[in-house]
Formats: sequence, structure tokens, C-alpha cells
Amino acid sequence: MNVITSPEAITAAAPAGTHTLGVLNVHHYTDGLFRFRTTRPASFRFRSGEFVMIGLMVDGKPLFRAYSIASPSWDEELEFFSIKVPDGPLTSRLQKIEPGDEILVRQKATGTLVNDALVPGRRLYMLSTGTGIAPFASLIRDPETYEKFDQVILTHTCREAAELRYGLDLVEGIRGDEMLGELFDPGRLIHYATATRETYRRQGRITDLIRSGRLFADLGVPAFDPTVDRAMICGSIDMLRETKVLLEEAGLGEGSNSRPAEFVIERAFVE
Repeated sequence: MNVITSPEAITAAAPAGTHTLGVLNVHHYTDGLFRFRTTRPASFRFRSGEFVMIGLMVDGKPLFRAYSIASPSWDEELEFFSIKVPDGPLTSRLQKIEPGDEILVRQKATGTLVNDALVPGRRLYMLSTGTGIAPFASLIRDPETYEKFDQVILTHTCREAAELRYGLDLVEGIRGDEMLGELFDPGRLIHYATATRETYRRQGRITDLIRSGRLFADLGVPAFDPTVDRAMICGSIDMLRETKVLLEEAGLGEGSNSRPAEFVIERAFVE
């Protein structure tokens, strides 16, 4: 298939209702994961935690998929964190982009993993697996998150330790950032990373660690309490289902943009 990535060609072929984004840099973490940053159109607006449709022109037609925006709403650039699927209709091509190429983005962002979809609380859990960390990469860099919650706990579970690197670099960068570092003391953001298929300092599926109480023991906090705890979930279909049950058993209710509650789920990326 003919994939259009050059600026002149993609701009000429771009359908109505889209922006063209210039690729600024690309970082490949593993054979299966990469991050890329692009320009941001001045008119493009979104709330931290939302997703948008991005794509490429393939055989003269636009091919789009939903991607969480990993950069915060105040950032002048856009960031995305993606898997690589060898035979994936879009990702097999997207993983080959380089600085100077251009991609497409729909004009409207949406999603449920936003602060407004939660009722007020003290502690916010962001529970993620794989590239499900992307919307939380946006939210933990947004000052509004720390205005609404006293403590933010980001959990990230992957099969192998190398797949955790994006999250580790992200949190280290926040703590070293002059502007973000002034927003909160180190104890307000806790990063809890686990691996499931190789030896790591913390191991296990996040649902097993919740169920056994190990998560709370490691963090030194009580088990889920609907009066103070709030949660956001983004990951595989099995992880979403299992975590939803655990939260509901603890007394938390699922919310949405139109009806805020104690936890929210992003289902846009589940096949």
C-alpha cells in the first residue's frame, strides 16, 4: 500500500475536518512500543486525559484510529504513546514515521478519563496496563489534577520491565521539571510499576495486587474507600472488567461526563 507521510502530499490529500501534524521526534522503547511528538495546531483544544482520532493517508484514503493524547492540555506540542502491531492497519505504518513527516488528526477530542467525570475526593488512583498509561501521562502533568486531589497514585503494569520505561522516564521528568516540580511535593505523586513475566522489584497483575491487599500494604494506605478514593482505568478488556468489579465491590460507582461518580473507564481502545 502507498502510505503518504510527506508534508506536501498529506496536506494536499487531507480530508475536511482534520488537521495535519508535523512529526517532531520519535523514540522507540522496545520492539513493541514507541512515543512520538508532533506540532499542535493553534485551534486544537482538548481536556487532559482525552483521546482523538489520528491517522495517515493510505492508498489515497484516510486511515484513522483512536489514540489518547499523552501531553497535557497546556502543552504547545502533542504527544502519543503507541504499540507496534506488525500487521496492524495503522500501527504497522505509523511506527515508521520520522521527524519531518506529517500525520492527520481529527479536530475533536473526547473521552471519559477526565477530572470532570469524577466527584471530589482526596486520593486518585490511575490504574493502567501497557499503553493505557497514555491518558495518565497527560493528567499527571496537569496542575488541575493536583488542585482536585491531595494524592495521585499511578499504577502501570506491563509484561516486561523494558516496557515500563516510558512511565519511569515520565515521572522522573516531572519531578525534575522546574515548573511542575513546584506544584507538589514528591509524596503527592506515587508511581507503582509492576511486571508480570519477568523479575522486577514489584511483580504481579494489578488486579491480583489489589485483591490480595499487597498494593495498599506497599503504599501504606487503606483499601479503597468510596468516601475519599477515586479511580480511572485504562488497559486491556480483561483488566477493565476485573478492576471494575473490584471497585464496585469496594462501594465505588462508575461515572461519566454527564454523571460524575467515583471511578471512570476508557473503553475506546478495547477491541
